[in-house]
Amino acid sequence: MTITAFLSDRLRRLLFQAVSVLAAAVFLSATGTQTDILVLLLIIWAFLLAGIQIYDYFRCRAHLLELESIMDNLDEKYLFTECIPSPRSLYERRLFALVRRAGRSMLQTVSDAQTAGQEYREYVESFVHEIKAPITAAKLICRHVERETGRKLTKELSQIEAHVERALFYARLESPEKDFLIRQTSPARISADAVERHRSLLIQNGFRIETKDLDQTVYTDEKWAAFIFGQLLQNAARYRSESPLIAISAKQDGARVIVTVSDNGIGIPAHELPRVFDRGFTGSNGRCRGGSTGMGLYLCRRLADRMETELQISSEEGKGTTVTLIFPARSPHPA
Repeated sequence: MTITAFLSDRLRRLLFQAVSVLAAAVFLSATGTQTDILVLLLIIWAFLLAGIQIYDYFRCRAHLLELESIMDNLDEKYLFTECIPSPRSLYERRLFALVRRAGRSMLQTVSDAQTAGQEYREYVESFVHEIKAPITAAKLICRHVERETGRKLTKELSQIEAHVERALFYARLESPEKDFLIRQTSPARISADAVERHRSLLIQNGFRIETKDLDQTVYTDEKWAAFIFGQLLQNAARYRSESPLIAISAKQDGARVIVTVSDNGIGIPAHELPRVFDRGFTGSNGRCRGGSTGMGLYLCRRLADRMETELQISSEEGKGTTVTLIFPARSPHPA
């Protein structure tokens, strides 16, 4: 708080005091008080007023610095009104009590919302686990129906399963500690898991898979990483070319392992690349081909951030897209 701001805040009070003193001086002069005495009284009043304002300024400044220090040292800023000392004046105490009541009401509202959100996430997780059983059963039934019909039904069921899986990971984003385990694995295992999960989709779309140097050691959550790979495979299938190819490779780079997943699909327009990780962004390709929710790459970025894994993307329209994942090659939490 500057002295200018302090005086500006008290300008009306100071003007009132000045007008009152001048009125008193005029009255004393009219009643015959000597000019020397009036001047002396005005000088004394001015010094007293200046001293009081200076004292009040430093007192208020010290109090504000104390409050700012309390705020800066709090991890949970919303507990500020519960930690600061009670004001001295009656007006400030009443005002502080109202602010504290408003803060507690806000905390209760937030707590209720968090509880409702947690219950909803738990319901979504339960729903996802329950729905997987009938999806699996429906896939088994498809094996006993006419071949072309079974193939089409299996394709649609795979799409449903992919949407369900995205919903599960989205629900878990806010509480990753429930299903999050960093351990030693390899890009070979992660990519093999993802390819196996989406094998029918890749076969139906005529993909060739090329791998290179995937036997590296990385530290990540294997299930979450496989989900990211799976989203990349699904995107490659959705935006494929006439002779679709996916190339997965890895290389050691000091304490990191750089994994690239490349396809030769239709690519992404350059002006859309900065937005592909935004929630709900489908882009021109997604709108043209349909079926895009704009959630796949958004979830990939969120999950990668949770795993302390860098996720980068580059693309050239008409030539393909390359996604780069940079994994830690050593445990980020050594024993």
